[in-house]
Amino acid sequence: MKTDAVLAIVSGFAGSGKGSVMKGLMKKYPEEYFLSVSKTTRDPRPGEENGREYYFVSDKEFEESIEKDMLLEYAGYVGHYYGTPREPVEEALSKGKNVLLEIEIQGALKVKEKFPDAVLLFLSPPSAEELKNRLIGRGTEDAETVKKRLKRASEEAVGIDQYDYLVINDDLEDCIEEVHSILNAERRKTIRQTALVQELIKETGRFSEGE
Repeated sequence: MKTDAVLAIVSGFAGSGKGSVMKGLMKKYPEEYFLSVSKTTRDPRPGEENGREYYFVSDKEFEESIEKDMLLEYAGYVGHYYGTPREPVEEALSKGKNVLLEIEIQGALKVKEKFPDAVLLFLSPPSAEELKNRLIGRGTEDAETVKKRLKRASEEAVGIDQYDYLVINDDLEDCIEEVHSILNAERRKTIRQTALVQELIKETGRFSEGE
């Protein structure tokens, strides 16, 4: 019997490797996970494709999605909008797939309000200095944007204690397996297997009746 699907919300500092962890889970366990693709109004970075990393849309298109209640959550971050399309998430959950949402802390807490049993994971490099080195080293943004992201990181750190798990991404493969193990354990919680629990109660009840 299938266990109930988990809605996993993955957040983390810019440069923590969230995208790499999500891609790793999808590559290693494609039958178990559905990766929600967010909408954003920021420009694509080199190598990014529309519909793969994000749906890149205009401010007008994004605002129309808000008006039509087509987003589970949305938030502003470093001058741009980010949001989670509602329909694909609800469809994947109904099919029994774990859903991965890679979103910022504001959006994560909004989704948690709507889905109280969602699992919140926060990814971080092993130190603040390593975070700074990663942001500078990836070379995709100018110095001013890096400065904004570091300032944002200091704000996000205050909210880490609202997450269920803190996962340190020091080694990518180890981090992927740790996240996978956490979500496997979450699937086995009795609160997510109410149908199986009730079936076992019913079936074992027959023993007390002498069957």
